[in-house]
Amino acid sequence: MRQIVLDTETTGLEVSQGHRIIEIGCVELDTRRLTGHHYHQYINPNREIDQGAIEVHGITNEFLKDKPSFERIFREFLEFVEGSELVIHNAPFDLGFLNSEIQRLEPDAPRLEDRCKVVDTLVMARGKHPGQRNSLDALCQRYGVDNSQRDLHGALLDSEILADVYLLMTGGQTALQLSDNDSGAESGSSRSERIIRLDAGRAALPVIAASTEELAAHEAQLEAISSASGGKVLWKEIPGQEPL
Repeated sequence: MRQIVLDTETTGLEVSQGHRIIEIGCVELDTRRLTGHHYHQYINPNREIDQGAIEVHGITNEFLKDKPSFERIFREFLEFVEGSELVIHNAPFDLGFLNSEIQRLEPDAPRLEDRCKVVDTLVMARGKHPGQRNSLDALCQRYGVDNSQRDLHGALLDSEILADVYLLMTGGQTALQLSDNDSGAESGSSRSERIIRLDAGRAALPVIAASTEELAAHEAQLEAISSASGGKVLWKEIPGQEPL
C-alpha cells in the first residue's frame, strides 16, 4: 500500500482569512517502509506572512519572493499524491488549505479526500492516549523519535518525523531483544526499532499485596460503578458462564 505522509506550512492559521500555503513536504511509504521518494516545494503565496507564523516556521516573505506560485506546482503535487493514502497530523488543517488552493484554480475540482484516503494521526493518537498531549513533539517524546533538529517547524522535516511516529504508533515495537550484554546495543538499529535489554543481574521486582482496607475500598468502588450503571458491568456474572 502506497502512503504519503504530508505536512504544510502556511502564512497564518485561518484559511477563511485568506491565508495561503507556503511549503509542502511529503515522504512516501510503501508497505510501511520509507522509499526515499519525497515531494518538497516552497511556494510564493502572493501575500504577507503573519509574524506569528514566521516565529513558528522561520520562513520569511523575502525568502519566498523567487519561489513558484501554487498554480505552477499543483499539477506536479497532485500527480505525486494521487490515489495514495495520506497520513496527516490534524488533517482538517492541511486539507482545508490544500483544497482551498486547488479550488481557487479549479472551482469544480474534487477535494483531496475524494482523490485519496486520509489517516489523521491526531485523531488516532487521541484514541490511543486520551487525556494526554498529542502534539507531534509530545508523540516524539512518547515513542522515542529523535526530533532534536526540530527547532523550527518545516514541512519536509515534520513529515519525516511524522512517518516515524506513525509507524511506531500503528506497528508498535518492531524489535525485542533480551540480553545481559549491552555491547553494540545501537548497531543495526533504526529509529523505528524499539530494543529492550534486561540486565540478568537485576534485583527482583517487589510484589506488594493490597491491604485489607485497600481491598475493601476497591470493592466499594466497583459496587458504586455497578449501581450507577444499573448493573451493566463486565465483571458481573453472565448467565450460563463463569464470572468475569
